[in-house]
Amino acid sequence: MSMLITGIAELVTCDDTLEGALDEPLHAGLGVLRDAAVVIGGGGEDNAPTVQWLGPASQAPQADWAVDLEGRSVIPGLVDSHSHLVFAGDRSAEFAARMSGTPYDGGGIAVTVEATRAASDADLRALLQQRVQEMRTQGTTTVEIKSGYGLTVEDEVRALRLAREVTSEVTYLGAHVVPPERRDGGGRAAYVDLVCGEMLEACAPHARWIDVFCEPASPHAFDAEESRRILEAGRDAGLELRVHGNQLSEGPGVQLAVELDAASVDHCTFLSDADVEALSGSRTVATLLPGVEFSTRQPYPDARRLIDAGVQVAIATDCNPGTCYSSSMPLMIALAVRETGMTPAEALRAATVGAAASLRRTDVGRIAVGLRADFALVDAPSWLHIPYRVGVPVVRALEL
Repeated sequence: MSMLITGIAELVTCDDTLEGALDEPLHAGLGVLRDAAVVIGGGGEDNAPTVQWLGPASQAPQADWAVDLEGRSVIPGLVDSHSHLVFAGDRSAEFAARMSGTPYDGGGIAVTVEATRAASDADLRALLQQRVQEMRTQGTTTVEIKSGYGLTVEDEVRALRLAREVTSEVTYLGAHVVPPERRDGGGRAAYVDLVCGEMLEACAPHARWIDVFCEPASPHAFDAEESRRILEAGRDAGLELRVHGNQLSEGPGVQLAVELDAASVDHCTFLSDADVEALSGSRTVATLLPGVEFSTRQPYPDARRLIDAGVQVAIATDCNPGTCYSSSMPLMIALAVRETGMTPAEALRAATVGAAASLRRTDVGRIAVGLRADFALVDAPSWLHIPYRVGVPVVRALEL
């Protein structure tokens, strides 16, 4: 069975080679068609519908049935390539303290670790499903989820197992911070051994990725030597690499990520010229998390500097209980435009094509013949209403 979706005021394909797309600076790189239609049907991978045709509505072929969107717009489903959704507890008081001047150093993660360890599987599953649904109501159709709030073998495996119930993009983050009970004496070195050994062995079957919080400026995170060891152990276990880096200060995270061909280095708030140069000549995507800067009052990353240097940029929410408890990719798009130097078109590409590249995915983040029918609906005549109507729920996953 095939379905014709018509009445599309603007179809954003994110295919910058698409014939007939608007040749206007506001839409540069987005492959936008006005008064468009899409035909979907068949069963692709996992029996998901695929795009069979797209183009001007006046040229649309027949289909088994039709849906009229009545002048709304369609974009690729948003891709949130950095989130921490498996957690329990509340840290709203910590947010209030930061707004009153208390600096962030990563120490509050221990509060979430305690609450998450104490939660039941059923409670964590319910919270996780609620957060994923919240994302879908804001246009996100692909999400990466990290562990990192268990920090024991059993609790890290549990987090990954639950995350895998809702996404294939699951990241082992035993190296989120050194847990409080292991920070004294030789406990830190023993914890790195655990992350690279028994914990990795137990977690690797449940994950696609390994990540590390490489941040020597934080006493709770990991230095360059520890981070290298953790990433190389993960790679040897068959996991692909991601890095939390350069969030609190200039540091080794970006250079390590590029050297090891990590798919993404996330945060990138404080970058040297050498960091930008290294990224520009690599496959490593710079993933910016502007909601973190909003929630911590740190300086925003300079996306303009990265883009002008030819670096592939993504944006994501970093949805977590401490430094950005927001599941809203539309808010991240608006913040990227307002605070990081991106144009609206660059920000939308960063939330789709760029974020997909950070997951090394080519099947999401674009709308093209043969790809999955993975769309978000904008309840407006133009996709520009996403950053324009900040805080208003104008975009959601299009359920087919």
